[in-house]
Amino acid sequence: MQRSENVSEASNKTAYLYLVSLVAAVGGFLFGYDLSIISGALPFLKAHFALDAAGEGWATSSAILGSILGPVAGIWLADAVGRRKTLAIASFCFLASAIGTALPHSLGQFVFWRMVGGVGVGLAAATSPMYIAEIAPAKMRGRLVTVNQLAIVIGINLAVIASYLLSFGEHWRWMFASEVLPILLLMIGLFFVPESPRWLAARKRDDEALDVLSRINGSEQAHRELDAIREELQRESGTFGELLQPGIRLALLIGIVIMIFSQVNGVNMMLIYGPTILVEAGIGTASQAIFFTIFLNLVILFSTLIAFWLVHRFGRRQILMAGVTAMALGHVAMSATFFMDGSPFLNLGAMFLAAGAFTLSLAPLSWVIVSEIFPNQIRGKAVSIVCCILYASSFLCARYFPMITNGFEERMGHPGGAYLIFAAICMSCAFFTWRVVPETKDLTLEEIGHFWLKQDAGKTRKKGERTC
Repeated sequence: MQRSENVSEASNKTAYLYLVSLVAAVGGFLFGYDLSIISGALPFLKAHFALDAAGEGWATSSAILGSILGPVAGIWLADAVGRRKTLAIASFCFLASAIGTALPHSLGQFVFWRMVGGVGVGLAAATSPMYIAEIAPAKMRGRLVTVNQLAIVIGINLAVIASYLLSFGEHWRWMFASEVLPILLLMIGLFFVPESPRWLAARKRDDEALDVLSRINGSEQAHRELDAIREELQRESGTFGELLQPGIRLALLIGIVIMIFSQVNGVNMMLIYGPTILVEAGIGTASQAIFFTIFLNLVILFSTLIAFWLVHRFGRRQILMAGVTAMALGHVAMSATFFMDGSPFLNLGAMFLAAGAFTLSLAPLSWVIVSEIFPNQIRGKAVSIVCCILYASSFLCARYFPMITNGFEERMGHPGGAYLIFAAICMSCAFFTWRVVPETKDLTLEEIGHFWLKQDAGKTRKKGERTC
């Protein structure tokens, strides 16, 4: 009888964790939906506003430019008002953007409201995985943070489906307006989730922190965890200067580099410009190209579901190195189809390989690593800085991707050379992971934080040592 009650209690705690993570992950859903809806709308925007390659890049990248401002605000917001309220502010930005981008009379108005939505994207992207990581037990952290990636992928898939259904006619305005419903769900859900226990402890609200931890882990484990959190907080200053300490500086470098790789690897551009790439490859009309990208996004969805098992079974480093190597192969295959003037369906197959490998590895694990690698007191600041650089690199990539591919087309007759560059970038990521990134699987946030805090100028990881 006692065992049955214990199993039931454990199941309730697990269900509660997943429900809380799902609410927080609505921010990730909106992140994916908001950045992907432009993919289906882009062919119609090009015609409506008579966009050239530069205008196309500007319309696409404007939300990403706004996303840089989100983490800048998040440097202060996530620590000052808490993770939950920061997500609420992000939801208001999403709502204003959904309405504004549905009703523009000029490209300037459209770009402005896309930037407002981008601020929400930046806030949600920095805060959602961090919030989930701070509330999750060590053994469930990888899977729960991957819930955020799953929400992003579902957002991408539904954005593509909505784009396809609304692509028959001048209905691109409804593509952006369709975001309102999930925004309202996020706003309502945030009333029912707790604040991060680690943020509460950092604000000396120990009773509230203990209450949240007890609901997640039980009373006995909650007291032990709160003691560990307090102990680590005593070793931290929480100032920007702490980010420059040798150990934290290396953690910050790892977070920045991994996030840059997550954006400039070429797969994101395949997804954003997918319909445009397929139309240029000769697959048919804009509606037909959007239709085929639905299958691409289903591959991404299934890959994300498999990632739940992978992050529980294998180490972060193993998955990363294998995944980015497969991404490189996908880019080489994409390049080969252009050089050999192959069928556009071969382009689609190369996209399947690269996007599937990305979603199994770099897409979820970049957020898992960044959400868990920093000590508690400076996590908000560090993640916000990393996300600023993340979106700066994403903006540059989205802004200039059409120009880069056009440049190769003018010189070579096709954009195949661009994908060879992306393949080289993916292999550089594999090398960086092998040489620098430590293994953090199954460690508590406090154990990871202690690893970096104990580093000093004369003490670095020995060659060949790869775990915290």
